[in-house]
Amino acid sequence: MKHSTLTAALLCLSLGIPVRAEPYLVVTEEWAPYNYLENNQLTGMTTEIVRAIMALTGDAFQVEVLPSMRSSRVLKTRPKTILYSMFRTPEREPLYKWVGPIVQESIYPYQLASAQQPVNSLEQLLNAPQITTRNAGLIPDVLQSRGFKNLDKSATGSQQLYRMLLAGRTEIIVGDTPAGVAYYSRQLKIAPGTLRRIPVELYRSSLYIAFSHDCDDEVIAAWANALEQLRRSGELGRIQQRYAQASGN
Repeated sequence: MKHSTLTAALLCLSLGIPVRAEPYLVVTEEWAPYNYLENNQLTGMTTEIVRAIMALTGDAFQVEVLPSMRSSRVLKTRPKTILYSMFRTPEREPLYKWVGPIVQESIYPYQLASAQQPVNSLEQLLNAPQITTRNAGLIPDVLQSRGFKNLDKSATGSQQLYRMLLAGRTEIIVGDTPAGVAYYSRQLKIAPGTLRRIPVELYRSSLYIAFSHDCDDEVIAAWANALEQLRRSGELGRIQQRYAQASGN
């Protein structure tokens, strides 16, 4: 891949054609514990995995943290763009090229453990007065596709979801995996036992790395091979386990 790119660049120079190759860009959103900023430094489970991949491939692509809607838009519109962590859905399948899976995760709703009416079924969720989720992204889309007509999509970020629940501004929230809930509970100093996971799995899928269609197949193959190296060596499992332990899972 790097040899062919260099050859093409030298050919352009020999013909007097200016080289305007679009550099690769890696983007992600703030979604703990997979990718998030801590002391203004990007970290997280999948961030560590992506960095380990680039260490093996020798790539030094720029990485940017963007809001959820913008990161998805950049992936769709900017050439040579890579996005992590993304759920691979049937609707998204033809839009991108994929490397993974990195990790499999589930999404559950949560309510306060002190709620007077514990929710335990999908029917109860569908008939709840209000379920609060983030204002954009896969989860509200999934819930709408499953027939939820009681969604409050007013939260602009995960922390706002928990603050709304604790303040009594909503009774049910949906937005994070169990590992994410554990992370934000620590961040917001929510005492253990305060939140109750409603036993209804609303979504289950694997997180992947998505590549815009114009990305070179050699780059994608190199990343896939590097991920497999991390898997075989046990490093992938070690990274995942470190964050699972930190989340209390």
